Amino acid sequence: MNVRKYGCSIVIAIVALYACNNDDDNNTGGGSIEPPRDRAEQQVEDDKILQDYLNTHFYTFQDVYINGDDIPEYRIVVFDTIAGDNSDQQSIMQSGLVTTRKANFQDVEYNFYTLELNKGGTDYAAKVSDSVSLTYRGELLYDNNDDGNKIFDQTINPTTLDLTATINGAFGFALALEGFSGATDLFLNDDGTTTLSDDYGDLVVFLPSGLGYFNQPQTGIPAYSPLIFNMQIHSVKQADHDQDGIPSYLEDLDNDKNVLDADDNTDGDNAANYQDSDDDNDGTLTRDEITLVAGAKDDGVVTLDEITFYDDDGDGIPNHLDPDDRDPKNEL
Repeated sequence: MNVRKYGCSIVIAIVALYACNNDDDNNTGGGSIEPPRDRAEQQVEDDKILQDYLNTHFYTFQDVYINGDDIPEYRIVVFDTIAGDNSDQQSIMQSGLVTTRKANFQDVEYNFYTLELNKGGTDYAAKVSDSVSLTYRGELLYDNNDDGNKIFDQTINPTTLDLTATINGAFGFALALEGFSGATDLFLNDDGTTTLSDDYGDLVVFLPSGLGYFNQPQTGIPAYSPLIFNMQIHSVKQADHDQDGIPSYLEDLDNDKNVLDADDNTDGDNAANYQDSDDDNDGTLTRDEITLVAGAKDDGVVTLDEITFYDDDGDGIPNHLDPDDRDPKNEL
């Protein structure tokens, strides 16, 4: 499988979609602004829509060709309605590959659904704060733009995303990738193409609008739209954004998958812990208040059992989160 690295005009940077539409802020016409719908009520409505879609549609695979040869680079999933000549097709929900997952976001519990085609071949699976190289396609469930096009974004070549950039946008995009890994073999060829094994992570996620853009319309996405993302994962890199020795996902103190919220900002400054080199603002850097075992970073993955946390005053708060404990632990 060969993937050529080159720019393409149809590739839209996904981070551009995470910016909110601020047109309402500039509304000087005196018109009223519709308040957002109740998130819990919208979740109930969206869940019915998603379940109906999963029970009335089936999927097939379509090869993607990039280099002009007869070797497909990867495959995407195409959906159609179970009707007419397709009446005997098995629904997405009946495939046996759909997993119902739950997430709590802004005090609402959401259901979202993942069509798990391949979990990936490597040992390390993505966390919501990691960096992932992937191709993807985003589309609406139905053509409610009336322009005949449900696709609002896609990349046909691998792009690398910092998944924390999705949390204040389509949070479900990052949540869906958690637990999936990349291909076991990935090589850059002399002709500029990338060869990877067929065991790349492959999934489709069906998101309620509350894990998408909710009441904020985006280019090609009306407000309150459930979304579909079909994703192929090439590789996953564990992130340590502040280089303090603690992987970013372990700085999610309340375990809600959202490393940006106030519960994950110990000292209450302008940086959440995953971006803060001194989490408790005691003047001793976090990396000097913990100890990593020798060689912990050699394989690019730091695990919890490779980190020693200290609690010098025995109050149950580790030193790096406790301004009362500030003795450096890694002096030579």
